[in-house]
Amino acid sequence: MTSPNPDPIRTLIADDQEAVRRSVRRILEAQDDIIVVGEAADGVAALELAAELRPDVALVDIRMPRMDGLELTRRLAGPGAVTPVRVVVLTTFDLDEYVYPALRHGASGFLLKRSGPALLTEAVRAAAGGESLISPAVTVRLLQHVTAPRRVDRRSAPAAPLTEREVEIAGQVAAGRTNADIAAELFISPGTVKTHVASIQRKLGVQNRVGIAVHAWEMGYAVPTTS
Repeated sequence: MTSPNPDPIRTLIADDQEAVRRSVRRILEAQDDIIVVGEAADGVAALELAAELRPDVALVDIRMPRMDGLELTRRLAGPGAVTPVRVVVLTTFDLDEYVYPALRHGASGFLLKRSGPALLTEAVRAAAGGESLISPAVTVRLLQHVTAPRRVDRRSAPAAPLTEREVEIAGQVAAGRTNADIAAELFISPGTVKTHVASIQRKLGVQNRVGIAVHAWEMGYAVPTTS
């Protein structure tokens, strides 16, 4: 039996539906490196629990009573946060009116509740590690609104050029694929993909995978999606 991680990722779940909280808790607590330290059924309670429990990551629903998930995200992860918490928005709704504000307010991830256990746990780990993960379906749809493949504009080129492998991985990110998906496609390890993604972000000066994907679409090397 694998021994528990000595420093597990402390996670708070904020969702007004008890069944959802129970399901998410079950998924997370099946992992050796994640523990759930608290649950809240509304935004105000979640804010209070976050101050008390100091979680590493908060999974936040959008629609909650007393304080919605967008305001909670701003208070937990925004510039004025007293004790910043990494926030992953977990919601049924992928509307632009939710996605864009959540990311602007500092969310480290945006997942649809139908994303599945693997993506949920990956998002928690990514957030705890200072990275971002957004549901592939959301990423692709955002890009379709933001931009479309077009002629290369040299002003969009990074200060340090991407390597051939980095261009390949950026194109996969633009298709909304996870690190595990990319690793399987390119026959490399997920850790290697993670290293490349971090390098791409540094070279492009972007904060998350959406920034990488937008660049890939603008430069014309996004991998076509199957959806």
